[in-house]
Amino acid sequence: MLAVLCCGMAAAAPPEGPGLEEILSRVAANQERAVEARSRVVYQQKIRSRLLRGKGRVAREEWREYTVTPAPEGTAKERVVFRGQYEKKGKLLPYDDPKFRHKELDLDGEILESVVEDLVEDRKSRDGLSADLFPLTRAEQRHYQFELAGTRMVAGREAWVIRFVPRKGEDGRPWKGEALVDREAFQPLAVTTEMDKGIPGWVKVVFGINLKQLGYSVTYREARPGLWFPASYGSEFFLRLFFGYSRTVTVSLENTDFRMAEAESRITYETPAPPQ
Repeated sequence: MLAVLCCGMAAAAPPEGPGLEEILSRVAANQERAVEARSRVVYQQKIRSRLLRGKGRVAREEWREYTVTPAPEGTAKERVVFRGQYEKKGKLLPYDDPKFRHKELDLDGEILESVVEDLVEDRKSRDGLSADLFPLTRAEQRHYQFELAGTRMVAGREAWVIRFVPRKGEDGRPWKGEALVDREAFQPLAVTTEMDKGIPGWVKVVFGINLKQLGYSVTYREARPGLWFPASYGSEFFLRLFFGYSRTVTVSLENTDFRMAEAESRITYETPAPPQ
């Protein structure tokens, strides 16, 4: 019996290694280096976005593919593929323009475009994802409280499990969740979140707006030795507006085909002409 208890205590003991503060400090430094390394990378980005009615019926769906190249600040994205389809009288009809609207007030078209732009079209970032989605950067860490919750194996790699919640008063940081950090590389392997607080009741009553299951998940991979990159992103949530309109919204993103700009691409930044 004593042996069993001892084994249980050993299993529950925290893993040996650096403390939470050191882990977060090293991860923050690596995040800064990773962002800098991404400024020299060309890659392909695929985005799929959907609005679903009840029972999973497609109301509107779009596929985008971009070639993403570094710019002096952020990225430049060249769209190479766009396909869309919308439902009308039980049929899915195709279109090939992101600005296409099949009627004067096309809420599906407006909402889907807005969701894609807000979640995965940040041109000022090096990967298209908004910087405030990442609680592990040095700038974002000060907005959260962290807890080291053991380790977990992820695709054959041992990772620290770090849970986080917004600090009190941080209304601009709605996410709580869990980050899996590689124990050897001190780089995130995955970040999963959900809303820390729901939409206030008065907003639902006055504006007729409701969101449920809002959150996101990001996975990372080492594209090349020392080059860590967000490889996939996904978000799904339920939206209700105006006491009648309701949709399930899904967005997924995949980054692939990473290439170093200097060695494999001829990329130049335009320099503004001097004033005459």
